Amino acid sequence: MTSDRVLAHLVANHDRILAELIEFAAIPSVSTDPAHAADVQAAARWVAAALTSAGPFTVRTIPTSGYPVVYAEWLGAPGTPTVLVYGHYDVQPADPLERWHSPPWTPTVRDGRLYARGVSDDKAPMLIPIKVAEAYFAATGGLPVNVKCLFEGEEEIGSPSLDAFIRDHAALLAADVVLSADGAMWRAVEPSLTVASRGLAGLELTLTGASKDLHSGRHGGGVANPLHAMARLIASLHEPDGRVAVAGFYDRVCALTPTERAEIAALPYDEAGYLAQVGAPSAFGEPGYTTLERQWTRPTIEVNGLWGGYEGPGSKTVIPSAAHAKITCRLVPDQDPADVVALVTRHLESRVPPGTRLSVAPGEHGSRPARIAQDHVALRAADAALRAVYGVRPLIVRMGGTVPISDLFRRHMGLETVFFSFSTADEDFHAPNEFFRVHRLHEGLEAWARYWDILGRSRA
Repeated sequence: MTSDRVLAHLVANHDRILAELIEFAAIPSVSTDPAHAADVQAAARWVAAALTSAGPFTVRTIPTSGYPVVYAEWLGAPGTPTVLVYGHYDVQPADPLERWHSPPWTPTVRDGRLYARGVSDDKAPMLIPIKVAEAYFAATGGLPVNVKCLFEGEEEIGSPSLDAFIRDHAALLAADVVLSADGAMWRAVEPSLTVASRGLAGLELTLTGASKDLHSGRHGGGVANPLHAMARLIASLHEPDGRVAVAGFYDRVCALTPTERAEIAALPYDEAGYLAQVGAPSAFGEPGYTTLERQWTRPTIEVNGLWGGYEGPGSKTVIPSAAHAKITCRLVPDQDPADVVALVTRHLESRVPPGTRLSVAPGEHGSRPARIAQDHVALRAADAALRAVYGVRPLIVRMGGTVPISDLFRRHMGLETVFFSFSTADEDFHAPNEFFRVHRLHEGLEAWARYWDILGRSRA
């Protein structure tokens, strides 16, 4: 069993750990905004200092083409697994500021919640394993497993430096499994483990007509309107019932087994409650599947933006010279981002409306879908740790979103990723009034301590 001294140390230091989280969350480490470049660097220094003070880690701050990776290791548990802990210290912008109930960079505790930008995504979850390591070092002098940490500062901008970093530092990062402090549990009231996430592919389209905007009275009816043409082109991507109409789109989709469908159907899901939460009048999507199946296990094409012409107040009677759209596709096993981009591009190019020209640019970042076998030793250990903390078996869930690190670690190192975050999906990350439940901080500390102990009693 996990040492009583470790758990007692964590309980005795709850208030101090919360105070440190408040200090960390106060750093406006917004990676997408150059105005906050110094703040992102300050957050990297804060993380390196926290790891150094935790105990006898070897800590390095390693430059990349963007913001640095903070790396730490302790390899003093021979014969036990080596885990690579992942997290990120950068955050999203806080805009719109006027919608925050308290300043986003002044972390504030209200009703058992800590409000601040980035506190749930990902500063509280990534601080938890650091403080668990500190507790083990203080109480027992060592860790029950070998631990390496990789904390990056570019996740919120797509981790552009991480691919090359993992490829070039594969020997340094060598481990048996990746434990991600990033991610989120499904709900706050039920522990859960994520066994799959969807991949991502993106495209940006431009349809052009005339070489300049034209007077809609003088030229209307004589030349094509790119906005009309774009609407037709976008509509061609789906059948009226919601199924994707792109030829070959489903060819490599790995179908759910009856057991997998039964597992999803057994989850405590309230569709009416979900629709009320998001404010939608009804569910809609590919026929033949439940809402959770469509969100977690089926591929999609979504239009994320559509624009062109005049968008200001009043009217301006023009035929715009161009129309634009941004599209993303969520992918499932065994789809490949490059293949899907090629299929969608071919579909669009074969349907260009008369009088217009189409250009298609692939998105900057694509990622393959990820999944982990439910009998993986590290996932079984995570299951046992959560049961020990919560007294119930965690739900097995999937993620509709995309976490590119899973693909990177598998592709470059052959490693699976276990998501062990104590954020929950309702904590408004990326939105005003992001928060983290304080009780989840304490539960996460206990769970990570138990998790490492259980893993340490397995064999690498």
